[in-house]
Amino acid sequence: MGLSANWSYPTTIKFGSGRISELAEHCKAVGMAKPLLVTDRALATLPITAQALDILDAAGLGRAMFSEVDPNPTEANMQAGLQVYRAGGHDGVVAFGGGSALDLGKMIALMVDQPVGVWDLEDVGDWWTRANADTIAPIIAVPTTAGTGSEVGRAGVLTDSATHRKKIIFHPRLMPAVTICDPALTVGMPAFITAGTGMDALAHCLEAYCSPHYHPMSQGIALEGMRLVLENLPRAYATPDDLGARAQMMSAAAMGAVAFQKGLGAIHSLSHPVGAVYNTHHGTTNAVVMPMVLEFNRPAIEERISRAAAYLGIAGGFDGFAAHIMELRAALSIPATLTAMGVEANRLDELTEMALLDPSCGGNPVEMTRENTRALFEACL
Repeated sequence: MGLSANWSYPTTIKFGSGRISELAEHCKAVGMAKPLLVTDRALATLPITAQALDILDAAGLGRAMFSEVDPNPTEANMQAGLQVYRAGGHDGVVAFGGGSALDLGKMIALMVDQPVGVWDLEDVGDWWTRANADTIAPIIAVPTTAGTGSEVGRAGVLTDSATHRKKIIFHPRLMPAVTICDPALTVGMPAFITAGTGMDALAHCLEAYCSPHYHPMSQGIALEGMRLVLENLPRAYATPDDLGARAQMMSAAAMGAVAFQKGLGAIHSLSHPVGAVYNTHHGTTNAVVMPMVLEFNRPAIEERISRAAAYLGIAGGFDGFAAHIMELRAALSIPATLTAMGVEANRLDELTEMALLDPSCGGNPVEMTRENTRALFEACL
């Protein structure tokens, strides 16, 4: 059959409500004596962050924190974090929060003492081999949202503020040594963050499932991840303290990130430039463009989506699945179009060029060209 692929699966995951209590012991186990907790501005003042710092402090590990993290983190955020890390004599990173904080924490750990710049480590070919792996600091990941799955990934997304491009920075050592998935930490999420991050998890699973690349293990994980999202995201959104739904969403988020080893596609290649230019929430942007991308890809995925719909208990094949996505978006108060998110038609040429440069477009089941990608953006308006 000529099948050939490279596969990787995630790290040690400590899953369960209340397991944040184990944070200090896992830090010590990977050699941290003075970790830096990296989080975002919104989380910095919340009780769950104080709880994590208290756990570290009580174990003699200090309570150092860096929180100057933008929603779409930039190299300026990274440089500020590196300055704090070096000045404090830290020896590891606790990446604590949603995708932005997790990604930036990983970038700080990566760039502590590298012979090259961060853009030299973009996920292009074997560029990752340019890094000195021995200087990458250990990472403990603690997600507080259920969406990006960065806690089980070997990459981080960083926005180049000069070009407004989101770039994926990759190195195998960016895989956290230990991930603590404590669904109780997600209970306080605002409803729109629950919705947006949950739809991000769905986008990861959906695009991985539709990708034409060969990875049957990820294919199965993607399908089951979709089921968990479709059954549990409405519950988590409607009843924020439903720990069962929160736990299933946290599982689905990690599953989506494992699954998209198989590839992402047009949902992400459109949402990355929109997020970089307009600073929109990544998962919400994915949700906005999802139905239009489904229709765009229909010639290549209709049979596959019909099989998924049958497994998911959705009647009507492809059309039934697409209608279910529209109903879910409406129930979660997701904006209907990119126009509603502030995207302007006069920037579509720029956004199209950026989308075609995004590595995600390589996994789309329909080849993306300048003409059809611009038309897809127009459909999303």
